[in-house]
Amino acid sequence: MPADPRPACLITGIVSPYRREPFRLLAEAENVEVIAHEQAGPPIAGLPIHRATQAGAVRLAASGRYRAVIAGIDGRLALPGSYVAARARRIPFVLWATIWAHPRTAAHALSYLPTRHLYRSADAVATYGEHVSRYVERHRGRPDGIVVAPQAVDVDHFGAPVPEAERAATRERAGASDGDLLVLFVGRLVHEKGIETLLEAWSRADIGPGARLAFAGSGPLESLVAERAPSASLLGQVGADDLPALYAAADVLVLPSIETATFREPWGLVSNEAMLQGTPVVATDAVGAAAGGLVRDGGNGFVVPANDADALAERLRELAASPGLRTRLGEAARADAGLLTPSAWAEGMAAALHAAGA
Repeated sequence: MPADPRPACLITGIVSPYRREPFRLLAEAENVEVIAHEQAGPPIAGLPIHRATQAGAVRLAASGRYRAVIAGIDGRLALPGSYVAARARRIPFVLWATIWAHPRTAAHALSYLPTRHLYRSADAVATYGEHVSRYVERHRGRPDGIVVAPQAVDVDHFGAPVPEAERAATRERAGASDGDLLVLFVGRLVHEKGIETLLEAWSRADIGPGARLAFAGSGPLESLVAERAPSASLLGQVGADDLPALYAAADVLVLPSIETATFREPWGLVSNEAMLQGTPVVATDAVGAAAGGLVRDGGNGFVVPANDADALAERLRELAASPGLRTRLGEAARADAGLLTPSAWAEGMAAALHAAGA
């Protein structure tokens, strides 16, 4: 525990379900309180959470209650306000950086210089992965004070063994028989997730009748999926309790995200989730989990260029033709994803606090 008895605060918009355990572990190790300015979620034993507006979060950061401030990059008022509050109180400021490309819109252009100033001036920067660290270093101008707090999911939940009967039943619901290749997409059915590229790749791969494509999620491109891949299974939203069985049922997960003016996939936690079930991932180079080193081309999955339907189709054909390849990649995937735990995230964030002098 730090010498200063005061807690540190972590300012964020939403305390999402996958952040609950990492936040709790950080609070336990480093005496950290969370300030949520959008959605706090249900109470978490051992983790103090303050619900506040963005202005209220800034006031708390400036109150003198805290020995350090950690702030996520979201929040038009909360982020710059908490930085100013930390400087006024002369306490360390840690920036929690999550993006690896600044959005290219007129509105975001106005925030570019202030954001670059934060990269340079923060006492330390905690990042999602090495891809974000590289981006931050370019803007910070130096590598010191940059620490990775890796993206993590509940390893025990998503890596729990799935009974064969449950796996078989899930494959049947997804439209796949025993000998079929089941290719799975999990996420929002929107343009930036590369749905059009996946549909084109599926058509070009022409794997044959022994292959099935399934989509778990919803969004405006559902009708396009039904039109261009009428045999694909549209499973709708799948709850967290049912996802491990779905990942176990699949032979490969595809994450074909593309870059747009406002979006570049920060990570893609479905990669972690699927890999924990021994399911290899094919991701594009516009996916943070690939750029950040989790999905390794030829090591535990494949990485293809974004917007390249031919490259994706080639990898799907290769995986369809070789069950042994799928097994080898899947075993490596399970081992690699198992290292990215909530504890690893908490340790990374604690290291960022220490690097900042807190």
